[in-house]
Amino acid sequence: MRIGFHIAISGGFKKVVERAKKRGCETIQIFSRNPRGWRISKLNLKEVEIFRKELEENKIYPLFVHMPYLPNLASGKKTIFKKSLQALIAELERAEILGAEYVVMHIGKRMGTDEENALKNVALGINEAFFKVKNRVILLLENTAGMGSEIGYNFESIKKIIDLVEDKERVGLVIDTAHIFEAGYNIATKEGLDETLRELDSLIGLRKLYLLHLNDSKTDLGSRVDRHWHIGKGKIGKEGFRNILNHPLLKHLPAILETPKNDTKWDLMNLKMVKSLLE
Repeated sequence: MRIGFHIAISGGFKKVVERAKKRGCETIQIFSRNPRGWRISKLNLKEVEIFRKELEENKIYPLFVHMPYLPNLASGKKTIFKKSLQALIAELERAEILGAEYVVMHIGKRMGTDEENALKNVALGINEAFFKVKNRVILLLENTAGMGSEIGYNFESIKKIIDLVEDKERVGLVIDTAHIFEAGYNIATKEGLDETLRELDSLIGLRKLYLLHLNDSKTDLGSRVDRHWHIGKGKIGKEGFRNILNHPLLKHLPAILETPKNDTKWDLMNLKMVKSLLE
C-alpha cells in the first residue's frame, strides 16, 4: 500500500514535492488550482515540467488530482451544471498535463431536482466530458456521507451512475472511509468490512476501486454527518483501520490521508499511526 496526503499547492507546484517529502509521501493528491473558485488559471508549463521530474526522482506516484469544491454535476440548475461540466473538462485536461492518471470527483448534491435525475445529470456530464477530452485519465467517483442533499452515499446509486456512463473503462471509484462509515456501512468491524466489500463487488466490482481516502470519523455509524478525524481516534478506531489496511482485497491500493491538520506534525502523527497498523 502506497500512502500519502492531500498536499497544498499554495506557493506553486514547486512547493508540493518539498511538502510531500517532509511527510514521507509515497503518493499524493492535489488540487490543480484554487479549489474555492470557478476561475481556471493557466498552468505554467515550465513549472509543471520541474514538478513532474521531481515526482519521478522521489518515486512519488501515482498522482491524484482532486476536483475543486464548487462543481456539482448533480445540480438541476443549468448554469451550475454547465460551469461544472467545463470544470471537469478542464481538470481532465490539466491532469494529463500534470502527469496524473486520475481525477477525483465528489458525486454531488441534488440541487433543484430529485435524486434519480441528479444521478442522471452526473452521468450525462461525465459522458459529455469524456466526449470532449480523449485521454487516458480515469475519473474516480468519491462516495459521500449522505449529508443533507448529497447523493452517492450507497453503492446502488453509484452503480446507477456508472451504468449510464458510456466509456466505463474511464470511470472508477474512490472509497472515503469516514464517508462510508457515516453513510451506514460498518467498516469498523471485520465482519462489517467483509460484508461491505462483498456488496461493493456484487454491485460495482472491486476492480473499479482504485483508491482509498483514509479518514477516521468523528461522528457515529450512519450519522450522515461528514466529519473527518485522526486515524484511530474516531469511531472507526484502531482495530477498524488495522482490518482495513491489512485486508487482502484492499492492501494493494494507494491511500491518501485527508485527516484534519494544523501543521506538519499532525500529518506525521497520522502517518505513524497508519504505519503502526500495517502488518
